[in-house]
Amino acid sequence: MVELVREIISYPFMVRAIIVGTVVALAASLLGVSLVLKRYSMIGDGLSHVGFGALAIATAMNAAPLKVAIPIVVFAAFILLRISESSKIKGDAAIALISTGSLAVGVVIVSMTTGMNTDVCNYLFGSILGLTESDAALSMRISVVIIGLFILCYNRIFLVTFDEMFARATGMKFQLYNMLIALLTALIIVLGMRMMGSLLISSLIVFPALTSMRVCKRFKSVIIHSAIISVICFLAGMIISYVYATPTGASIVICNIIMFLIYWMIRLIKSMGIASLKKGATAGVAILCVITLVGCGGGERSSGEAGASDTRAANAGSTEIIEIQEKMFISQINDIYFNFDNYAEKQIAVEGMYGLFYWDMETTSPIVFRNGPGCCANDGWAGFFLHYDGEYPELGDWIRVSGTVEMALNQDDYQMLQLNVLSFEKKEVRGAETVVQ
Repeated sequence: MVELVREIISYPFMVRAIIVGTVVALAASLLGVSLVLKRYSMIGDGLSHVGFGALAIATAMNAAPLKVAIPIVVFAAFILLRISESSKIKGDAAIALISTGSLAVGVVIVSMTTGMNTDVCNYLFGSILGLTESDAALSMRISVVIIGLFILCYNRIFLVTFDEMFARATGMKFQLYNMLIALLTALIIVLGMRMMGSLLISSLIVFPALTSMRVCKRFKSVIIHSAIISVICFLAGMIISYVYATPTGASIVICNIIMFLIYWMIRLIKSMGIASLKKGATAGVAILCVITLVGCGGGERSSGEAGASDTRAANAGSTEIIEIQEKMFISQINDIYFNFDNYAEKQIAVEGMYGLFYWDMETTSPIVFRNGPGCCANDGWAGFFLHYDGEYPELGDWIRVSGTVEMALNQDDYQMLQLNVLSFEKKEVRGAETVVQ
């Protein structure tokens, strides 16, 4: 397990994803308790659809996704709150009205601009490993502000959550705190969409709260358990996703489902009069950890996976060569693309198939690549364009190529990763031509 943790944290983008995801999961779990108790648990699902529409607009404008999505989703949250409080449209109907309308707008915009490409699917299903450094820094700052505001306004949020009529009778500005909850929820939805996707983000809010309510009865204990459950399920989901190459968001949801079933069983057993399980919630957390550890330790790794640790060990003392590992092939290349300043002028080594990319019927460019996830299926590719003054290998050869990386422009002025080749080496043993991450 120690070796696995070392392997995971050897990737800078994995460390960034874990830190940001942990803080976002913690903030989402705190808000989730109030939303579930106020019967507003589906607001996350509704606002995530609004977020998808906003991200589609940002993509069409070629603007920063978070900076466009945050104000739009916050505005939608206030509108949703206003409709629910002052009109004949009930809360669930208002959510359905706004969410489906926003989703339709997003789909139309996407279809008229970029089409259903990989970036769009990342927003639908989540791609936390694609976080840029600027997005990560913004997410961290906003998440810390959300947690701080929740703690600062804890007593008033508690009162508004349980007895809004009493809050009104005491002269408290309950509408202000309802708007605060809506604001914080909108912010966490936008941040969480990068991790869970618009189709799964509501689970990050709802599951930890519902799970802790199976065993805990007091508001404070529910919040504490919810926070612990959310963080543990996130970390377990990240580990499972890394080991088995499963989608990160879906893995986190499955961990939450397992934890919910464990807490539900604990409640069932306690209701039957078994007093020895007063600390059953802690046992449930331990069970999930054991399941994760056993699953991660089970089975033999492929030759490509086993070689990843050996390669890192061989290069542990060198900062000159960055190996693109089969285990994290797509994610490493995405990290180079999104955070290019960290890799500029550094030497990259990569294994893959040599081929030609056809810009049109007459214009081609040499590439080293592996097939990888396109939109919702393995129909895309990832790799590097090559610039070399010598003789290229034969098409279809499996090669190891090293060189310095640069961001070049293609004939349509799109940015692309290019290796200025220093060496070619033909490999007899081929790696996985298709990687799933």
